[in-house]
Amino acid sequence: MPQKVSFPAILGGQGMGEIALPEREDKAPAVVLLHEWWGLNDHVRATMERLAEAGFVALALDLYHGKVTDDPSEASQLIHALDWSRALLEISGAVYYFLAEHERVNGKIGAVGFSMGGAFCFSAAATIPRLAAAVPFYGIPGQETDYTRVKAPILAHFAARDTWAKPALARAIQKELTACGQPMELHVYDADHAFMNDTRPEAYHPQAAHLAWARTIEFLRRHLGSAE
Repeated sequence: MPQKVSFPAILGGQGMGEIALPEREDKAPAVVLLHEWWGLNDHVRATMERLAEAGFVALALDLYHGKVTDDPSEASQLIHALDWSRALLEISGAVYYFLAEHERVNGKIGAVGFSMGGAFCFSAAATIPRLAAAVPFYGIPGQETDYTRVKAPILAHFAARDTWAKPALARAIQKELTACGQPMELHVYDADHAFMNDTRPEAYHPQAAHLAWARTIEFLRRHLGSAE
């Protein structure tokens, strides 16, 4: 069963989230899971549990600190009120102060994020050297992201009909990373934004979701390893 946890953020303060552990009691690689603009809801918990079932120590961060919604207007208010710099320090704290020290973690840590969390996933790859893999889904970070600092391999999933995280923007990131000597694996699916979210029938695309998830698990296992 997932458990609520808290941990120090970089430069002070507290981060929070929920953790799910694999059934095997061996040490395993870890994944930081970064939520959409709705907050840490049941869909995020289900995704966290899927990661645990696949053999990862899965830590779903709660960047809104307990706030969650299913209303787009309220979600817009939450995302615009979020201190992104502060959130990145919480993500860093989760990596360095919690997962890197966790008795069940084998030392390898990756990040997976969706929409808002996908944007954070790119930013985390550029600011947290400890990350060994990053998998952003349909999220674009701010222009201040320094891609020259990215060391982790990146697998990015985008949607052809996305009007926010447009594939052209993803290809621009891919071009910039390639120029820095850090290739990015990019897949664009014939789907809409949030195609992984099976609680949103207007967006969910089962075929794209299943393929993207299979690619994600294979990528994470390739770069993070598996349970010892």
